[in-house]
Amino acid sequence: MDELLRDERLANEPHALAVDVARAAIDRAREEIAAGRDPGAIAELAVAELAQRRRPALRRVLNATGVLVHTNLGRAPLGAPALARVAEVAAGYSNLEYDLDLGERGSRQDHLAALLSHLTGAEAALVVNNNAAAILLALAALAEGREVVVSRGELIEIGDGFRIPDVLLRSGARLVEVGTTNRTRATDYESAITPDTALLLRVHQSNFRLLGFTETPQLSELAQIAKRAELPLVDDLGSGALAPLGDEPTPAESLRSGADLVTFSGDKLLGGPQAGIVVGRGELVERLRRHPLQRALRADKLTLAALEGTLSAALDPALGEIPILRMFNEPVERVRGRAERLARLVGGEVEETVARVGGGALPLAELRSAACAVEERLARPLRLGEPPVIGIVRDGRLLLDCRTLTDDEVDEAAAAISRARG
Repeated sequence: MDELLRDERLANEPHALAVDVARAAIDRAREEIAAGRDPGAIAELAVAELAQRRRPALRRVLNATGVLVHTNLGRAPLGAPALARVAEVAAGYSNLEYDLDLGERGSRQDHLAALLSHLTGAEAALVVNNNAAAILLALAALAEGREVVVSRGELIEIGDGFRIPDVLLRSGARLVEVGTTNRTRATDYESAITPDTALLLRVHQSNFRLLGFTETPQLSELAQIAKRAELPLVDDLGSGALAPLGDEPTPAESLRSGADLVTFSGDKLLGGPQAGIVVGRGELVERLRRHPLQRALRADKLTLAALEGTLSAALDPALGEIPILRMFNEPVERVRGRAERLARLVGGEVEETVARVGGGALPLAELRSAACAVEERLARPLRLGEPPVIGIVRDGRLLLDCRTLTDDEVDEAAAAISRARG
């Protein structure tokens, strides 16, 4: 132990840290010896342990999977406008909850309301920390202790065990299922309404799709039923694309069809940070805003800054691109060009592939793409390298899909492959 602590690479470290990594290195050496293996120099083990502890746990990776909104890899990358706003707001103080005009306390919910209203046509808007929180808040504020009518075909479970029935339960509302798994009609909703009904809820089906003998009512039909019963209609869009993308509905379309509140995510097809957005009728949004749960679910200043930058770019593309939209719309010829360049740099082969949107959005959509194929054995060293490179192993090869790599990242991936090959 004393000898390790005298090593110049540990001597200048905080004493407690140096002792801790030295002990870990000695323990590791004992394990190797007990297993009949040569542990090598214990000092090198200690230095490696120190480097591992200094390495950030949350790290940037290169997404070469071809999945645009990859939940495991942080969903949507932020564009330059969003990053600029975060850097500016994070570097010092801000008017997060201060009204500069009046010189008194303000609300963090005021900063994006006008921008969201302009983009969606809503009377009012509110931002919380994710779309699950938006749904939970809407149900708690509008339906606690009362009934919520939902189609059986929309009682889904998505990633990490998130279930719509559980959200309803936690909100204090009572679930009323209507229709069948594959067929629900407008009359099913109408028949289920009682004096104890608080609202009608339509839920985006995420990755779940039923094909064949199916039927679902149009949102406009549900809006007419809700209006006649003097009930709010809440439409959970899930992904929340602001502009038309495939068959994903937009918040503006939902509001025009008669939804009273629309909830959607900020970090999927919108292309911003993790956030849940609620837009709709002013009086309903205000009820959510005043509910005690809103404080526990509200977004922080960095989320609001990133979302403002993203929404500003959606309103004025001249401010900068939104990466998710670029990847979705990029011609396959440009993607193939990156794959060919990467293949030339590393001696790989170009393979035609199909990219996916991911994140529960457009599950049936297939985006023509191209990948650089290299040896399957490189998957682990690339994953453990710096930066980590994540691809897809298929048919004995590692495919690095270039729809989710930028031009600059091609060079990084090539250098990573060179290091991984040793």
